[in-house]
Amino acid sequence: MTRSRNARHMLAALRTADRRVLFGGITLTAMVVLAIIVPLFAPASTGSIGDVIATRLVPPLGRDALGHWHLLGTDAFGRDLFVRLWVGARISLAVAVAGSALSGVIGIALGAVAGWRAGWFDRVISAAGDALLAIPRLVLLLVIAALWGPGLWVVIVVLGLTGWMAVMRLGRAEVQQVRQQSYVEGADALGVPSWRVLARHVLPNAVGSATVAITLGVGNAIVLESGLSFLGLGVQPPTASWGNMIAGGREWLLTAPWIALTPGLLLIATVVACTMLGEGLSESRTTSVRDDDTRTINLSDRGRLRAAP
Repeated sequence: MTRSRNARHMLAALRTADRRVLFGGITLTAMVVLAIIVPLFAPASTGSIGDVIATRLVPPLGRDALGHWHLLGTDAFGRDLFVRLWVGARISLAVAVAGSALSGVIGIALGAVAGWRAGWFDRVISAAGDALLAIPRLVLLLVIAALWGPGLWVVIVVLGLTGWMAVMRLGRAEVQQVRQQSYVEGADALGVPSWRVLARHVLPNAVGSATVAITLGVGNAIVLESGLSFLGLGVQPPTASWGNMIAGGREWLLTAPWIALTPGLLLIATVVACTMLGEGLSESRTTSVRDDDTRTINLSDRGRLRAAP
């Protein structure tokens, strides 16, 4: 009986959920699962010159000279593009998620402290965030990556250091709003330490608002990581990444366009899924907050009516 009730609740939640959240969540989940599973079943390659010549530039749904079928074809080095595509997805998604998570941690921490402490610290952090937002992020990425040199961890750190501004703004605004609530003022009056109030009551609300910005930031981070890898400042070959796969297929656009086309299409699909998921979460959160405010107003109106003579 309990299982059937839980199943009904789950189906009801799916029916009422935003379609953008469902589409984005299902698409990203499928991509993560494929990125984990497909490389595990990748065929071993001897790497000999004979194998490369026999398997290079096979078209999609084609068969190489060794008798192997390739769903998405092969590249100029005879590597199966379907397998390499999901190996690159593992790298690109991991880098984007790690960079967005780092920027989220930095943004939430700075926004929480700025919104709670206010004063000069708030002004300095806000001014720094506005100044960095005025500079195109890709320019910052190119400058920092050029100074530090290419590499996987460099891309993650650079994405984290250049993407915290929007998260900081949301976290700061949420903290300032929560700080004015009666229970926070009551905790201050009772002498509860500020760090405890901040950790228990304020930060959870800031994290909820910042999650939307972080989700949207993942799609942006994937594009930026691919751009850096395309320019040779990100993930370096032979490690697969969507950016360097597209870069490697440039010289074969006329004779073997599938080499650059397949990672490009998957990159677009991933960014669209992240955007739809983030927008759906934002809309759901806005609706939830609006409903809570309406419920609070209705309760206060009822209280005034009961108190009236």
